[in-house]
Amino acid sequence: MAFETIAEELNELVANWANKFEKLPARTIAGRRNSQDRSIRQIVGHMVDSASNNTHRVVHLQYRKSPVEFPNYATYGNNDRWISIQNYQEENWNVLVNHWKYAHLHFIHLIRNINTKKLDQQWIADTNQFVSLKDMVEDFPRHFKLHIAEIEELLNQQ
Repeated sequence: MAFETIAEELNELVANWANKFEKLPARTIAGRRNSQDRSIRQIVGHMVDSASNNTHRVVHLQYRKSPVEFPNYATYGNNDRWISIQNYQEENWNVLVNHWKYAHLHFIHLIRNINTKKLDQQWIADTNQFVSLKDMVEDFPRHFKLHIAEIEELLNQQ
């Protein structure tokens, strides 16, 4: 259980925020925009994409030859394309919140079960940029909290 602290922290955040998300008014989740012109719906959708992509990376990094070539969906604005193509702005909020919740709960389960002998496996994140499995998992909470902070900022707008 190399990542138990990370798993516990994420589990607590997911539980707290799933409850908060369910209570948010429709105008708030759709109408308020951050500096990237993303609504709360779109940020939550982006977090689903992040959990999904990181799940695939963690799995690939445990059985493929390192360094692993795997698309970086966030490079060159592609994450905005993912948000647009999946039309998170119009997705049923309860479905999106549940997708967000369970994608992260599965990711938490996955990181609790990583083969620690594979932690040095690397993923090619960009030209001349390699990220180890260990570093990727350790960085995930930072990224998660960055987007939670964006949501909090939008919720605090008057």
